[in-house]
Amino acid sequence: MFQKYKSAELVKPGGLDLKDRLVGVQRVTKVTKGGRAFGFSAIVVVGDEAGVVGQGLGKSKDVASAIAKAVEDAKKNLVRIPIIKGTLPHEQKGKFGGARVNIIPAAPGTGVIAGGAVRTVLEAVGVHDVLSKSQGSSNPHNVVKATFDALLQLRDANVIAKDRGISLEKVFNA
Repeated sequence: MFQKYKSAELVKPGGLDLKDRLVGVQRVTKVTKGGRAFGFSAIVVVGDEAGVVGQGLGKSKDVASAIAKAVEDAKKNLVRIPIIKGTLPHEQKGKFGGARVNIIPAAPGTGVIAGGAVRTVLEAVGVHDVLSKSQGSSNPHNVVKATFDALLQLRDANVIAKDRGISLEKVFNA
């Protein structure tokens, strides 16, 4: 899922204190010859609230096992996100399907100004001060993936200096 992002650092779940947050549970219906077959799909975000986060989708005939499957899937997709003093390094836009998400760093004490699925992801990452705007589709699956798209494009100054082959001071005083 994260192959198109150069700076995406995959993380192993061992030794991390991960907290899972349920974004949404949907009841899905399959109409068959014998009637309707009900099932559930759950989308979950797990994170250690210190820059590591992952998202997963689980499907099952009952809610509890759908959530359990989603948590297992999320632990397989953990990535490290750069956080500087409780906020983001820079403004970033993300998109997935019809969902558009804009995340903006904020001054200390601002809090997480975000709604729905975006808030869940940002809190799981461990961002304390951020402004965000979600536009387009409000489908939680696409909003979560759009938020991840934005977060995975974030780069801190050390990564930029290394990519350009210049010193950290030159990045800021070029």
